Amino acid sequence: MSIKKFYHKYKDYISFNKNIIISGVFAFFGGAVFTQFYSFLDDNSFSNSTLTLAVEYCIYLPIFGVLFYSDNKHRYFDPITGKKDYQIIKCDVKKLIAAFSISEIIFSVSKVVIHFQLLNIQIVEPYLASMIGSLSAWTIFLIAINLSVRAVHLFRSK
Repeated sequence: MSIKKFYHKYKDYISFNKNIIISGVFAFFGGAVFTQFYSFLDDNSFSNSTLTLAVEYCIYLPIFGVLFYSDNKHRYFDPITGKKDYQIIKCDVKKLIAAFSISEIIFSVSKVVIHFQLLNIQIVEPYLASMIGSLSAWTIFLIAINLSVRAVHLFRSK
């Protein structure tokens, strides 16, 4: 299979993963900055871990939503009338929620546990604990989300 055919066949999945990675990079660095500053205010590792996760979601979700919609907006318009097809949007939102639900639980638990443990053993700075926790959790998450997206048939087969 040539690279061009491969790209054409998996274009939607490649774009989806690009959006996850771009939004994840912003969340990754935002979380690292937040956890470092928060560590000056409070020594509680659990609150630091969970609040950092919340901050990362506040950064990640809106960026992902905008990127996903901008890459897929052509799918949401009826080619004949030019009007938005709210049924397709509704269907895709349901599929995204289903795919992200399990994957995000996996990400959240692994991120908080790893971050918390690294903060407790105090062998790295808080920002590094956040980064290591995020990278580890992202590896697991990317596998889970791609399997989930495929299972809910978010993208139509070509």
